[in-house]
Amino acid sequence: MADFAATVDAWCTESTDRMERIWKASAQQLGSIANNGVPVDTGFARASFQASTDSMPAIDPGATNKAHTPVGFDFGEISTTIASATLGQTIFLGWSAAYILPLEFGHSQQAPQGFARLAAMQWPSIVSGVVTEAKSRVG
Repeated sequence: MADFAATVDAWCTESTDRMERIWKASAQQLGSIANNGVPVDTGFARASFQASTDSMPAIDPGATNKAHTPVGFDFGEISTTIASATLGQTIFLGWSAAYILPLEFGHSQQAPQGFARLAAMQWPSIVSGVVTEAKSRVG
């Protein structure tokens, strides 16, 4: 009987570990898809992409890049936040650039880009793809 209990316990632990890896890989893909959808002029809006497990990253009304200088983006901090999250936490992904909402929803001189909404709509297929990939590795 002890062997059965140990087997069930190991299976549960392994299942939880797999769920967490799938969740994190899916969140990583979602963030990548969403941020790659942001239109690029200087790269400032993309570079304002952030992740948190505490709350939605706030839009900074002063974050405008008035100098219009090119800005690079490193996904490292996003990856670190996702990797440090624990199953059951919420991972918040968002941008701090002041003009991110007009880019997402459009304004008088620009059509809506919808990058965040379009990425969010892909969540079920992202998770499905990550699950399929994970299953192929188990053999």
